[in-house]
Formats: sequence, C-alpha cells, structure tokens
Amino acid sequence: MTHTDPLTETLANARVVLFDFDGPVCDVFAGLPAPEVARELTALLAAQDEAAGAKAARADDPIEVLRIAHEAGSGLGQRVEQALTAAEVRAVALAGQPTPGAAEALRATRAAGRGVAVVSDNSAECVQAFLELHGLREYVTEIVGRPSEQPHLMRPNPFPLITAAEQMHIDVTSCTLIGDSLTDVQAAHAAGATVIGYADEPHKADLFGEAQADAVTEHMQDIADVLTAA
Repeated sequence: MTHTDPLTETLANARVVLFDFDGPVCDVFAGLPAPEVARELTALLAAQDEAAGAKAARADDPIEVLRIAHEAGSGLGQRVEQALTAAEVRAVALAGQPTPGAAEALRATRAAGRGVAVVSDNSAECVQAFLELHGLREYVTEIVGRPSEQPHLMRPNPFPLITAAEQMHIDVTSCTLIGDSLTDVQAAHAAGATVIGYADEPHKADLFGEAQADAVTEHMQDIADVLTAA
C-alpha cells in the first residue's frame, strides 16, 4: 500500500479543500521573523499594561501575544491585533515564494472542480495580499482569516472551518482541511471534516498519525499530483 492511498481517498471525497495558510501555502514569517513581531507587539502591550507585557515577554509567537493582550482587556486586544495585522501584511511581502507545490495544489484543486478556501489564524488581509502578490487569488473562492477580537474562536475551535463551509454553501463534513499543526487536526475532528496533515518537519508525520489525521503528506506537490491524476 503506497503512502498516497489515504491521500487519494481523502481528496476523492472532498468537495471543498480548505488550506491552512501559514505552512501549507506560505511561510508567513520567513522574511520578518515571528519572534521579532512578538517583541514588537509585547512592547506595545507593556507600555499599556506592565503585567500583561511581562507575561507576553515569555512568548515568541505573535498569536500568543495577541491572546494575552485580549485577556488583559478588549481595548488592548484591539490595538495589538491592529499592529499584528499590519506586521503580517509587511511579513508576507517579504516571505518569498509560496510553499513548494502550494500554487500547483491550489490550481489543481480548482481544475478538479473542487471549491477552495483558505482558513487561517493570520489576518484575512495578509492572506489576500500574499495571494494577489503571487497571482493566486483567482483560485481561492473564500478567505476566512483570524476572527476579529475573538481569539477563542481560532483553531482548535472549529469555527473557521464551519464559517468557510457556510460561505461556500456546503456541509462542513464534505470538506477536507490541509493543515500543519495538531490544532488543525483537532479543529477538523471537532467540525466533522476530514484532515490532511502537512508534515513539513519529519517528527510531524508521527504526531499526525497519533492524532488520527485521515492522511499525511510531506509535500504540497502530492496534493496537486493526486488531484491531477484523478
């Protein structure tokens, strides 16, 4: 049995393919490192709330700093979120080319008559900017970015997947999500969607297997190849 069998089956049953953005489509912070953005946001936060700033100083993930800011207060959360969105838009302009095989996967999914949505904990603005920059916007029907001022609705909450399915007038159980983290697998399971783990690092294949992802792939090009062959 080849490793593509579960992948072929999962894609065959998917009427809509949901692509996580950071990883499967783009290395968002390749040119503007995430820890640098986290520090920038932490400085903004610390100026307003010393305790929250101290807590955020231990985080090198901008999304984690955002969560801490929202916990500290909605006004603070809004300010940090605006700064993060601006940083993400700057970051994707410096991020370089799409993930190898990602552009081919997006095109092949559309050519195979499937719907395509991007679901992301990053801002819809940065997803839009990156897709436009690389001539890929036409292949994506819907973009569901970070739910504004509601960090609790980010994955592993199934909300982004359910929202994308609703926008595409399809039951979420007819969708498959391609994601590169355990929260993607958890969100898909919670929504009743299938999930393909994108193992861009060797240890992730085992993690996704244990978490019962429906399929695992190490290359986004495999998605394109399977759909083109079908």
